[in-house]
Amino acid sequence: MSPETQPKGDDRPQHASQRSRRRAAKTAPLRPRKRPRRPASPSGEPQGERLQKILAAAGIGSRRQCEELIRMGRVEVDRKVITELGYRADPLRQKITVDGTPIRRERPLYYAVYKPDGVVCTNRDPTGRPRAIDLVPEKESRLFTVGRLDLHSEGLILVTNDGELANRLTHPRFGLPKTYLVQVAGEPQREVLARLLRGIHLAEGIARASSIKVKRKHRQSTILEIVLKEGRNREIRRILAKVGHKVQRLKRIAVGPIRLGKMLPGDARPLTRQEIAALRREIGELPES
Repeated sequence: MSPETQPKGDDRPQHASQRSRRRAAKTAPLRPRKRPRRPASPSGEPQGERLQKILAAAGIGSRRQCEELIRMGRVEVDRKVITELGYRADPLRQKITVDGTPIRRERPLYYAVYKPDGVVCTNRDPTGRPRAIDLVPEKESRLFTVGRLDLHSEGLILVTNDGELANRLTHPRFGLPKTYLVQVAGEPQREVLARLLRGIHLAEGIARASSIKVKRKHRQSTILEIVLKEGRNREIRRILAKVGHKVQRLKRIAVGPIRLGKMLPGDARPLTRQEIAALRREIGELPES
């Protein structure tokens, strides 16, 4: 073979169809990656916010509760019943109603409240007992508590009309720490405290304290500082009863980064911007629509 006909480098013989495929690949225009389509508004174009988020922001309830309202056909947009959870709307341009009542966009409110003994955290109480939300000076907005404290527990409770934030703060997935001062009968021994940290079997599953510190000892009782990241009903009272120590007094002194501080029973104060930002950082940023 002469030097002129000897193949070398990229000039090596190739199958004709293989060469044509490569040439076509180089010259073919790039196609943009397809994005999933978003639900359209009545005008035919995706815009606005998800309907369940609009309802939660209006203080109707948590996003999960608002989703259930949509599924049940209780929500209308411009007189059209909406049952699709991905539906988007513009609350400034469209009329949105729940059970026939128009919603209104409320200014988000966030309060720290010192709930006294004997005050309930529910919004409706058939017996007419005092409610934690009644301690907040704002009377025009639809408020609810973030989580609960039982009737005879006292201390910090958060009150808001921001349903989405309240839902995330109480969701077990985020594990928001809550700190309590607990006075118990007797003196829990080290092995008892270790057992509380390992976990106590309750009907709903294993409940455990994240941390426990002995703050003070009295002749017939002990003050403990207990941190929980769960939210079972009467959890501290139940796990301590399981290890033989009755709770004599229970006060919540912190919810995440928010502290009770020098507040007195019955006090209510608005959260600062820094405190609200700290709460959001604690659970991660709120998801976009």
